[in-house]
Amino acid sequence: MPSAKRAAQQFKPTLRGRAPEPIVLHSAPLVLPMCADPLRGAAVAVRGDRVLQVGPREDLLAYFPVTREHRWPGMIVAGLVDACSAAAPSPPGVTARAGLVADPAEPARLPGVSYVEVSYESEHVWETTGRDAVITAIREVDRPRTVGIAAYTPDPQVLEDVAVLARTFGLRLMADLDRHSPAALDEAGVLGPHCHVTCGRPLDPGERKLLRLRQSVVALCPSPPHPDGSLALLDESDHVALATRPSTGDGPRAGDPGDLLGLARTIRRHAKERGHRTKGLDRKLVEAATLGGARALGMASGPGRVGSLGPGSRADFAVFDARGRYPYAALLSGPRCLATVIGGRITSPG
Repeated sequence: MPSAKRAAQQFKPTLRGRAPEPIVLHSAPLVLPMCADPLRGAAVAVRGDRVLQVGPREDLLAYFPVTREHRWPGMIVAGLVDACSAAAPSPPGVTARAGLVADPAEPARLPGVSYVEVSYESEHVWETTGRDAVITAIREVDRPRTVGIAAYTPDPQVLEDVAVLARTFGLRLMADLDRHSPAALDEAGVLGPHCHVTCGRPLDPGERKLLRLRQSVVALCPSPPHPDGSLALLDESDHVALATRPSTGDGPRAGDPGDLLGLARTIRRHAKERGHRTKGLDRKLVEAATLGGARALGMASGPGRVGSLGPGSRADFAVFDARGRYPYAALLSGPRCLATVIGGRITSPG
């Protein structure tokens, strides 16, 4: 991560010729950027909806013309990203999510990806009514709004056509491993870096290997989470996310709706009960709830990225009343969310 001094030098030329947006500093005893190690006595410098720099508080105050500072107790962590959301309201700490929508043009409650569900049971119905309706809905969406297709159809021909549509229009895909096997999805051309899958069942080694080779993120769902499969995925790959919408559609069973950290706690508790010892499990679970979710949505890299905090990322983060020697364990202990910041704006203080 660039130093505060270098970031400030890059920032200064942008001040010439126009009135700059004010720089706001959010500081806390601990900051978890997720793309780097935890920082103590640190801060996040924000201008508009973007992060300028993350680093020691004193350095940022010295190098940037800060106009206002929010000094938070506890911990600042990159915003949580739900890879398939169960909740309509914006849950505390969640700053982006994948949501199923009937109309992709309807206003999004949170940044992320709006997925149009395709669940037609026959190729005939899809060809006569469904295909044109989906294409029309997608074309009418104002870009750069991110949209995708939830490939839930049981018909293999429709599934294959959905994959072709996604490639043609450059759309994200989401599939459900309770509806299709990884092999069936791969045969239809669904799997790939542009696709993530939700999963509420154990995966055998061959299935995990195929998903890993295709670089499709696996979003663990609470229906209920299977610790053996979950831990194997966390051991073998960093392409793991968390999702609060169960594949079965019965409603979340791991805490409140939208409770990603509650799901992570459930997986960790099952691991301890069964004597599993996954190295760095707490950190991997927090990464799945943040950076892993961003990877699932295709939003983990480039300017405006989410799920991590660094120069150029969206200013999306949460503040938790969490303290302790082991920051990831402290975050998974169930602390209260003090504030959620989305695009540099505090959306849910207290």
